[in-house]
Amino acid sequence: MPIGPPIPNTTKHYNSSSTHLARSITRSRTATRPPSPQLPYTPTDYYERATLDPDGALRLYVYPKNNNNNSGLTNTWTVVGMFPANPCQTIQADDGGGACGFNAYCNFDDDQSVRLNCKCVLGYKFIDTNRTYLGCIPDFTVQSYDEYQSNQYMFNEMPTTDWPGNSYAHYTPTDEDTCRALCLADCMCSAAVFRGLDCWKIKMPLTNGGQGMRVGGKALIKVPKTNTSLPTHGSPNTITTEKKDRSTLILVISVLLGSSGFLNILIMIAAPIVSFSFCNRTKDNKNQIEQTMLGSNLRVFTYKELEEATDNFREELGSGGFGIVYKGALAAGFHMAIAVKKLDRAAAKESEQEFTNEVRSIAQTHHKNLVKLLGFCNEGNHRMLVYEYMSNGSLTSFLFGSTRLEWNKRAQIIMGIARGLSYLHEDCTTQIIHCDIKSQNILLNDDFIPKISDFGLAKLLRADQTRTNTAIRGTKGYVAPEWFKNSAVTAKVDVYSFGVLLLEIICCRKNVQTEAATEEAAVLAYWAHDCFRNGRLDLLVDGNEEAMIDVTRVERFVTVAIWCILEEPSLRPSMRKVAQMLEGAVAVPVLPNPSSYISSIV
Repeated sequence: MPIGPPIPNTTKHYNSSSTHLARSITRSRTATRPPSPQLPYTPTDYYERATLDPDGALRLYVYPKNNNNNSGLTNTWTVVGMFPANPCQTIQADDGGGACGFNAYCNFDDDQSVRLNCKCVLGYKFIDTNRTYLGCIPDFTVQSYDEYQSNQYMFNEMPTTDWPGNSYAHYTPTDEDTCRALCLADCMCSAAVFRGLDCWKIKMPLTNGGQGMRVGGKALIKVPKTNTSLPTHGSPNTITTEKKDRSTLILVISVLLGSSGFLNILIMIAAPIVSFSFCNRTKDNKNQIEQTMLGSNLRVFTYKELEEATDNFREELGSGGFGIVYKGALAAGFHMAIAVKKLDRAAAKESEQEFTNEVRSIAQTHHKNLVKLLGFCNEGNHRMLVYEYMSNGSLTSFLFGSTRLEWNKRAQIIMGIARGLSYLHEDCTTQIIHCDIKSQNILLNDDFIPKISDFGLAKLLRADQTRTNTAIRGTKGYVAPEWFKNSAVTAKVDVYSFGVLLLEIICCRKNVQTEAATEEAAVLAYWAHDCFRNGRLDLLVDGNEEAMIDVTRVERFVTVAIWCILEEPSLRPSMRKVAQMLEGAVAVPVLPNPSSYISSIV
């Protein structure tokens, strides 16, 4: 019976004595054989057995048949060969914990012939002490996102230790103090690895852990200063400390103004009220700022850094309802062009909400069709967002301007936007409704890959939510009808907006064209539906030869667009289904009767 892929010059199968299996290990050039006085041995003098051990290594054991042997081997089962030679280094997993399981590590330089010596990360404990290869769990209470306070944590240092391939953020050049600060500020960061001028942030579970001189650097394991120091809801310690601080303040003021008993009484009454109000307002502002930072892999910029990066906000790229976007470049050593969105202080309340929305939503997303947020500035009254720079600007200029993209590129852009929206709706940890899908918010990089941007109006849903009640959001012409019905909205509002955008990209015209010959032709959705129903797709692509050669795809895209803009939300397909239909992975159903309210598509 085969037990693995064939290797040249080996025979890997079981028989009554396991001799062939044993021979394959001893002859393998990649096997390790611990030193012994007289080798090779023969089956005549030794019993042999091979076991696939729990640590993933295949080991060959021998036992002398003659108790008076002169081999030097004891009268016990002795390991004389193994494969792989170094399980600690060789056994790695893309979706598992590696040789020692999650949150554990082994030493590359240890003798692994008998067993793999797995150890827990400092501050963690084995799941099962008898089966250490199962990995480890934290030996402390892990704070939730809402409770996290960076000042409650410290680092345990582990020299020459790493979890390669498990990092989610990399900073260079940097120093160790900055590396520590970056990890402390991020509730997702469970450990940081600092080596040379590089810092990697790692989140739980830690995988493929290894230690050894060849690793270099050091690992910084984040653990609570004391297990009891972790705050709980309504923590008595926190309340007591706050009361002590306020009491001290009252006492000092009372002593200084002791000449007036009445004034002292007034102070004693007013001070707690003023202090409580001020502290809570400050705390609320601080918490709001911290909550946008926690769990994100973002760099925090100072106002001065961004002022210098944009040459005092000299080159304007565009503007929107809440601010202006400027072009800039990060300091020497980074060589990266950036776009800095400076929120308008005149609309303080609205821009503050947009700032919080944008950081919270896009910071947790990672997709090739979403614009990448690099960091932000939250200093004093300054609110700025720093994005990767998109050299080709917005899609708008390539649809309605003098330069129009060829059909094939437009088709690829359509499918890229659909994939990005599908990710936001179904693949994010928190479902995100963008609420403002339009051509201006689709940016194009050097290769014309589309990136969805501007999450200022986005709505994040809880895990148990599928719909939400909120004020009307979006841009005229792209807003779904249900926004005006004073009812809860779902991700289908984005599907509607995408349908309108899809027609714009197909036809290279705006959703409303006031100079059109008739009222029906002025509204793109009505006109496109009429052209489709009358079999005049050529009118939609304005005689574009490339598109007419690809008429089957044009018809498919137009049909999908009409599905997306149906008035009844339940009839619209999900963005995942939209992406599949656009790609031709699933058939596009026949459009329903306009009076029908029974969906034939999920």
